[in-house]
Amino acid sequence: MEPKIHNGALNAKGLRFAIVESRWNELLTSRLASGAVDALERLGAGEADVEIFKVPGSFEIPLAAKRIAETGRFDAVICLGVVIRGETPHFDFVAGEAAGGISQAALSTGVPVVFGVVTADTVEQATNRCGVKSGNKGYEAAMAAVEIANLLKAVGEDDSVGVTARQHAV
Repeated sequence: MEPKIHNGALNAKGLRFAIVESRWNELLTSRLASGAVDALERLGAGEADVEIFKVPGSFEIPLAAKRIAETGRFDAVICLGVVIRGETPHFDFVAGEAAGGISQAALSTGVPVVFGVVTADTVEQATNRCGVKSGNKGYEAAMAAVEIANLLKAVGEDDSVGVTARQHAV
C-alpha cells in the first residue's frame, strides 16, 4: 500500500504573513526579521503581504501573536525573539512561556503560529543562529510558515481529507 502524502508548497504568492518581533536583543531580532522577510520575498510574497508587529520582549510574543491570528487577516504568524541564558532562572521562565504560549496561540486559533525564538546559552550562540541566510532562524521560521500555511490551505480544499477525517470521527 502506498499512502497519499500531503506537503505544503514553498510558495508565498497570495498569502499574508504577520511577523511578531521582540525588541529585546533588537540587534539580533532585527536580523531574524530581515531573514524572515527575505525568505518570504524569495518565495513570492509581496510587500503588502507582510506586516511586522514589535513587542517589548519574547514573553509578550504569545499574546500579540494570538490576537493577530484571531483577526483572520493572516495565513500565518511568525514569532521572532532571542532569549539568552543569564545567571538567574529568568531564562527558563521566559523561554518556556514563549514556547508554550506560541503553541497555544496556534492551537486556539487554527492559524499557523511559528516558533522562531532563538534560545541560547551565550551571545555567540545566539549571534550564530541569527546569521545571514545560512543559519538564520528567522529565515527558517518563515520557510516553515509558508509550508504549513499552504498545507493547511490544501487540507481545507481537499474533500478527500475532510471525508476521511469525518469517517474516523464517527
